[in-house]
Amino acid sequence: METLKIKPAGSCKYDLLALGEIMLRLDPGEGRVRTTREFKVWEGGGEYNVARGLRRCFGLKTAVCTAFADNDIGRLIEDFILQGGVETEFIKWVPYDGVGRTVRNGLNFTERGFGVRGAVGIPDRGHTAASQLKPGDFDWEHIFGSLGVRWFHTGGIFAALSETTPKLVIEAVQAARRHGTIVSYDLNYRPSLWKGIGGLPKAQEVNREIAKYVDVMIGNEEDFTACLGFKVPGLDEHITKIDVSSFKAMIQQATAAYPNFKVTATTLRVVKSATRNDWGAICWADGRFYEAPNREDMEILDRVGGGDSFASGLIYGFLKFNDPQKAVEYGAAHGALAMTTPGDTSMASLKEVEALVKGGSARVQR
Repeated sequence: METLKIKPAGSCKYDLLALGEIMLRLDPGEGRVRTTREFKVWEGGGEYNVARGLRRCFGLKTAVCTAFADNDIGRLIEDFILQGGVETEFIKWVPYDGVGRTVRNGLNFTERGFGVRGAVGIPDRGHTAASQLKPGDFDWEHIFGSLGVRWFHTGGIFAALSETTPKLVIEAVQAARRHGTIVSYDLNYRPSLWKGIGGLPKAQEVNREIAKYVDVMIGNEEDFTACLGFKVPGLDEHITKIDVSSFKAMIQQATAAYPNFKVTATTLRVVKSATRNDWGAICWADGRFYEAPNREDMEILDRVGGGDSFASGLIYGFLKFNDPQKAVEYGAAHGALAMTTPGDTSMASLKEVEALVKGGSARVQR
């Protein structure tokens, strides 16, 4: 039995299309933002990271819908995207005013963390070109109807950027569903993004509306409780390890409320320190749960983007096999590998993911 009704490979121009903002990440390496004298730069964005992972690790054809101010920073981010192999035909370029009073490109200063010092992100993304995107900016009928897209992915980070971005998300997911494209959405709740535009009530209003059009919903326990209002029995801010059975009960609430959810998935992370986590994943589909092996006390170099790499591995598992068990295992393995290298995006290969899925070790490869 097929879990998802996915368009056949080769029937569409793109295997996946992502909608979201892409920022320039400035990484002080082992140092701190407040004291560094140099940064390593990368590109990154919650929705884009999924498209890039599917292209670079899994070899699928992907594209991104986003916008940049047309200056050298925007062109630098474009250069990173081109290196990542993600198609750029749907990028909108907005004239730059020379100062950034009306439009600019987003920056994300990110510390990786180590030991007892957690990772820290300091985004600088006000008035960005992507945050000003609105309904009507993309020709969805042409994209989904004429060109064809097998899978569309977006998320709660982009939806939280402004008053117009959630409206654009709704326009996009409605168009995708009209044309038989699978829709996935990563709730990715960030309190700082919602704080200035209505807080938690606004987050729930927006995400509950978007959820009506989603086939594959991705998020952890905080995402489901904050964005959709479902409760994990006994969960509060002092709990560091969630009981899996309680989380399963919450997912069952969510799928009952949203019968359009064909798949829900989450990573299961226990943070012992910034550089040591337990890591696993669980997926609900076809009325049952599927789990990836739990990796205890896993060492981490850079945790940022691990959840996005889980999402891209999960999506690959469905696009390639349409098998929930394989999907959750590929997602967990890809997310684990992505956190062994710096930057938001994955540097893993399909061969490495497949080896880890099969139980491979960290022995030297010669």
